Amino acid sequence: MPGPDERRDAGLQPERTRLAWRRTTLACAVTAVLAGRQALRGSGSLPEVGGAAVIVLLWLVFLGVAHRRIRELEAYRPPVLAPRVALGAALCTAALAAFAVALIF
Repeated sequence: MPGPDERRDAGLQPERTRLAWRRTTLACAVTAVLAGRQALRGSGSLPEVGGAAVIVLLWLVFLGVAHRRIRELEAYRPPVLAPRVALGAALCTAALAAFAVALIF
């Protein structure tokens, strides 16, 4: 009789989850690029450049988390996303949005 691992048919759920991580990473990348553009076209003041630097740093952190999760989802039985990692990804996304809004206004 097959074990629980052998009977599992995840269907397309892992692929949908990978695509969701990639879409979110792309949205964060666009935010980082627009922030850098705004900092370069703006007055070049320290808050603008610092804000753009923070946005790029947050994007790199999110990129690392997303890349790790996408690789984990390739496994037959991917591990459950740790609450700490999920919270970190959510905080990076919220901080990116907040810094982007602050940089524009």
